[in-house]
Amino acid sequence: MSPVTVITGGSRGIGAATARRLAAAGHDLVLGYRTDRAAADTVLADVHAAGRAGIAVAGDTSNPDDVVRLFDAAAGLGELTGLVNNAGVASRIGPFVDLDPADLRRVVDVNLVGYLLCAQQAARRMTAGGSIVNVSSVAGTLGGPGEYIHYAATKGATDTLTVGLAKELAPRGIRVNAVAPGIIDTEFHAGSGMPDRPVRAAGRIPMGRAGLVDEVAAAIAWLLGPEASYASGAVLRVAGGL
Repeated sequence: MSPVTVITGGSRGIGAATARRLAAAGHDLVLGYRTDRAAADTVLADVHAAGRAGIAVAGDTSNPDDVVRLFDAAAGLGELTGLVNNAGVASRIGPFVDLDPADLRRVVDVNLVGYLLCAQQAARRMTAGGSIVNVSSVAGTLGGPGEYIHYAATKGATDTLTVGLAKELAPRGIRVNAVAPGIIDTEFHAGSGMPDRPVRAAGRIPMGRAGLVDEVAAAIAWLLGPEASYASGAVLRVAGGL
């Protein structure tokens, strides 16, 4: 039977690149997305072109009912074997003292509560051999000062979720890992009001450039797959040296 993997935030950026890589590796996929059906359909077309089954499900990962609906849809493809916990949001970059409480709550709801809800559904449904990969960020250890401390705090919590859940699920044969990207060249930065951030930040990245979505997708696919069979509780930095 083919692996069945749920990817949240699967219509763009790292999620879309991961979907294409996993489809090429033989995964059937369920792509969660928020509003952009056209973008999700574009990724699905590539999944189908690779000969794999795929469906797209609209919803908000911070809504428990939407999360259940997403995982119920996955059950229609077969037994769930993988989750890529990727859906995330940012808010406008700026000093912590200027943070709007509404932005704070939205970032925490999607980036932390959403990850917890999705991981819970995956843990309830997976059996031995299942694998969860959380998309974290180096911001979780760097802190995001002057930019987005609240976002960084949710990513620090993602790392804690990864370590704790890996220990809890290991006796059941389910692995849990994370990737921690650095500054990656995606449209994600538009949500922080600085779409050119990958270019601006290149000078402070040891490797001198922003990362590419395919470089992160490759790490996710490795952690999800059988070659990483003894890796659990790991947080793999894909950050150009940051």
